[in-house]
Amino acid sequence: MPQPVLSRRALAAGGVALLATPALSQGQSDVVRIGHLTPRTGFLGPLGEYAVQGVQLAAEEVNAAGGIAGRRVELLLEDSVNPQTASAKAERYIQRDRVSCIVGEINSASALAIGQVVQREKALFINTGANSDALRGSDCRRYMFHIEGANSMYVKSVGRALLAEGKINGKKYYALTADYAFGHDLLKVAKNFLTANKATAAGEDLIPTELTDFSPFLLKLRQARPDVVILNLAGAQITNFLKQYSEYGLRFPVAGFGFDTALAWGAGQGNFLGTWPTVWHHLVDTPSTKAFVAAFGRKFNRPPENQAWGDYCALKIIAQSMNELKAVDATRVVEHLEKGAKFDVLKTREGYFRARDHQIMMEMYAISALPADQVRNRWDIFSSSAPVPGPSEDLEVIAPTAEEAACTFPA
Repeated sequence: MPQPVLSRRALAAGGVALLATPALSQGQSDVVRIGHLTPRTGFLGPLGEYAVQGVQLAAEEVNAAGGIAGRRVELLLEDSVNPQTASAKAERYIQRDRVSCIVGEINSASALAIGQVVQREKALFINTGANSDALRGSDCRRYMFHIEGANSMYVKSVGRALLAEGKINGKKYYALTADYAFGHDLLKVAKNFLTANKATAAGEDLIPTELTDFSPFLLKLRQARPDVVILNLAGAQITNFLKQYSEYGLRFPVAGFGFDTALAWGAGQGNFLGTWPTVWHHLVDTPSTKAFVAAFGRKFNRPPENQAWGDYCALKIIAQSMNELKAVDATRVVEHLEKGAKFDVLKTREGYFRARDHQIMMEMYAISALPADQVRNRWDIFSSSAPVPGPSEDLEVIAPTAEEAACTFPA
């Protein structure tokens, strides 16, 4: 698996320690600094905590295996907070802390801001949680890569399950969408899919990111009586919606086009329902997933969720690439990734970054909530589809097409 070439700014106010590596001055060459940025507060904060734990575990494992070209990884952690803060911290990571790479992010607008910085500075950025197709299309950057799935990949993956369940074709849907860049992009992609499959809108609402009381929207759902409720929500919005949906006793089928398993766990016993896409989950039956889940559980006393997977794999990919190159130079790593290097991403098939937009090509999954009488514990609350695409399909069949997200890298 990969090895890091990143470095960045450490310890923000509130403390962000990491990896047992001594604090060293910029001029010392016996460490490779990796800068990690992700939301630690706000509606995406619960996911950010998993991201931090995933990257911490990866860095420890990389160091235990000899580091990068014999140098220890020094991991620097910061709360990205918002796009303005993310941009400023990314610049500081590169210019002051001399990181070899930046890993992280969940907010699509913040990922765009970081992408602009790394393109200007010719530094490497692996996006681990921002889904917007635009980041792989109109806003693509040559020094930005994506281990997180694009919105198109999420919609196409779960779309197969929803069509098989008879919940889309010719049905009326009511869509609730997070009111920021990610949600707007996901709604656009979702509506393309819904329209192509003859679904019609019974209603649509944009949901402020910090909203906690969904009662006005639940009353609108009750009145509209859709065939299916489509959720294009993010972060704690999903947890709050699921809790309140159950309290209102509504029975319309629920489906999501964006998802993180931590949000289902946060909804509490009996509140998770519906069919959702996920980039990875802790029940994937591969040796590397089992090893990751066991190591994460020993360290953090809970299973990893998909955001932890993304940040863990990103650092491993960077470490592997730098070790293969015996170099941490960003441009050389970019060229290496563009040539189709393969990586174990804890699934049945290896992943690789597509050269034209830097999106990783990989399998995804559709999961469905288990009936209450089949739930054994607070973590194993869903059943999963087989990997999507199937074993005889090209990995690119669920990825954004050139028409859906056309990328021209800036000079």
